[in-house]
This record gives sequence, structure tokens and C-alpha cells, in this order.
Amino acid sequence: MRTGVRIGVDVGKARIGVARTDAHGLLATPVETVPRVTTDAAGTDVPTAVGADIRRLHEIADELDALEFVAGLPLSMSGGETASTQDARDFATLLATTGDRPVRMIDERLTTVSAQSALHASGRNTRSSRPVIDQVAAVILVQHALDSERASGKPPGILIDPSQGKGSD
Repeated sequence: MRTGVRIGVDVGKARIGVARTDAHGLLATPVETVPRVTTDAAGTDVPTAVGADIRRLHEIADELDALEFVAGLPLSMSGGETASTQDARDFATLLATTGDRPVRMIDERLTTVSAQSALHASGRNTRSSRPVIDQVAAVILVQHALDSERASGKPPGILIDPSQGKGSD
């Protein structure tokens, strides 16, 4: 098992849930919810531009001296592409090409559902807890990555190759 902090990133259309691990890779905890930037100051749609969201993720990684980012890859229950799959890949590629840390994508099926269930079980209302749900989903995502690495002895998911703009194993 590699040592070092991992930053979990659950990318949504409006918000990005952020979580972190401890340096030993044992435990994941929530960090914050970052507003997703999809427009520039003039209101022009620029989903591939480096906005405040990407900059904030790099700031968090710098503050924590993170080893890598672990971003969610939204897939359907059958493992196929969803409407959000390409958006998540584009975001992960942008994160990888604008910084000096590796970005890995890991299957995120059921992370948001699991987060909603956990919050509901604790008595929290889903509507008022949306930003917290994003953080909890990021915790579940990065904890799954830790567990996978611990079990296999290999880094989890698909490594995004910034020079190719796509993932590799």
C-alpha cells in the first residue's frame, strides 16, 4: 500500500464533493463542497476552461501535499456510459493537465445513493443536505479506492494520461 494523502473528487453538474485520506491510507474524511464552474465571468459556457473549481482542487492538494486525485467515473448499473461519463472524463483530464499530480478515475456506481442513505439514516433531509451528500459521496469513493488498493496491492482505477487526454491502466 502506497503512503500519501489522496483527494477524492465527486464531480457533479453543480457541485464537486471533496474528501481526503490520511497519509497512511486508512481513513477518508470530508473536506468541502466546491461549486462547479461551467461559465466564465461573461456567462459564456466554458466547461473545459480552468476555473475556480479546478484551481481550488489544486490548492487543496497543495495544502495537504497530496499524492494523487481519485475522481469518480459515473457508469450505469450495467457498466455502460451515462450522460455524465464524458463530462467526468473531461473534468479529470483537465485536472490532470493543469497540475502535477496524477488523476485516477474509479467506478462510482452507487456512491451518491449510499451517501443519501447514510444521511437519511442519520436523520438528515436530502434536500437540505445536497452539499454534504457530495462530500459523503467523495468519502465513499476515495475509501473504495483505498480498500481496492489494499486488497490488490495495485493503484486503483484508470490513470488519466494528460498527454493523451484519456485513461490508461
